[in-house]
Amino acid sequence: MTGMSSNRAEERFDIYDEAGAWIGTAARSDVHKHGYWHHSIHCWLARADEQGRKLVLFQQRHPGKDTFPLHFDITAAGHLSAGETYEEAAREIEEELGVPTPFETLIPLGETRREMSGSAQGVPFVDREISRIFGLPFEGELTDLRLQADEVVGAYEAELSAMIDLFEGRLAQVEAQGVRLTAEGTLTPASAMIEARHFVTRPASYYVGVFRQLLDLLEHGNPSD
Repeated sequence: MTGMSSNRAEERFDIYDEAGAWIGTAARSDVHKHGYWHHSIHCWLARADEQGRKLVLFQQRHPGKDTFPLHFDITAAGHLSAGETYEEAAREIEEELGVPTPFETLIPLGETRREMSGSAQGVPFVDREISRIFGLPFEGELTDLRLQADEVVGAYEAELSAMIDLFEGRLAQVEAQGVRLTAEGTLTPASAMIEARHFVTRPASYYVGVFRQLLDLLEHGNPSD
């Protein structure tokens, strides 16, 4: 996941140098303590509704997350454990959202590198990630989702064109509709007025670039088809 969960502190990651060459493995806590480069997967779900609106889905992080609690984030994302392939890491989508996703159905949208530092529960960290980004046309409804309660508290969607305007500064807010988990573990309808600052901190160009690709995907299909 994007945050650092204490119950996974000793999970091991493959680590890489600045040039992307593999240099070994390290415990999750050491990876973030020393700022080793490591790999993660980003998957964005998008769909066209009955009215023809092009929508992007995004999650709301659990309030107990060490980093960015309750912020909106990538539909599903996860670190690659040591020895794990991107095909195997795609399971994060089903774990977090309950959407079965064979790797071959994911559409590559590129790769991004991110460096950031901060503090999680008073412990400084340096996060250096190399992330492959994928898109997935979603043909279901939000009520079909099965959210992983210890990671995700809600799932929302908004029009892609409005989200582009939001991150390019032409809109201050966008209305999103979605579902959230109740205390009983069931889904209930929810809505939110969101701002760019409510998302996990990344360059605005990251979000705009992904949203433009998803919009093109929904309008024109996968170029490789």
